[in-house]
Amino acid sequence: MVGCRARTARCFWFLVTLLVLWAAQGICAKKKPPLHPINLNTASSAELQQVPGIGPATAEKILQARKSYGTFKSVDDLQAIRGIGPKKLDKMRKYLTVGKPSMPPGKQAAHSTPATKATTAKNQPTKPAAPPKPTPASEDEEQ
Repeated sequence: MVGCRARTARCFWFLVTLLVLWAAQGICAKKKPPLHPINLNTASSAELQQVPGIGPATAEKILQARKSYGTFKSVDDLQAIRGIGPKKLDKMRKYLTVGKPSMPPGKQAAHSTPATKATTAKNQPTKPAAPPKPTPASEDEEQ
């Protein structure tokens, strides 16, 4: 009888432990989606992992694809990555966007195009404007 109670107690604690682990997994597995869509062309690994369905491995695959093939033209380009199919992409789509990668503020001036420089120079006067010529005074004003 004593052996039966011990076995029942161990079985009870085993089931309680499984229940706690299962509940913890459910709580931890749900991540809050980002408030704003994540730009695939500028996002870091940590930013990509905010999107439901993207973990560390998938985030690294996205970054590697961006490094190897250049910027994404569309969110649909993610289907070329192994592990991202149509169903998974449909769940992630509303959290992702594609835009041009932005340059850091200090580099924008250094990378301005010659056309921009020429237009700016053309719009600025090269010589100061001449002062207005005095009009001859009439005879009535002289007296």
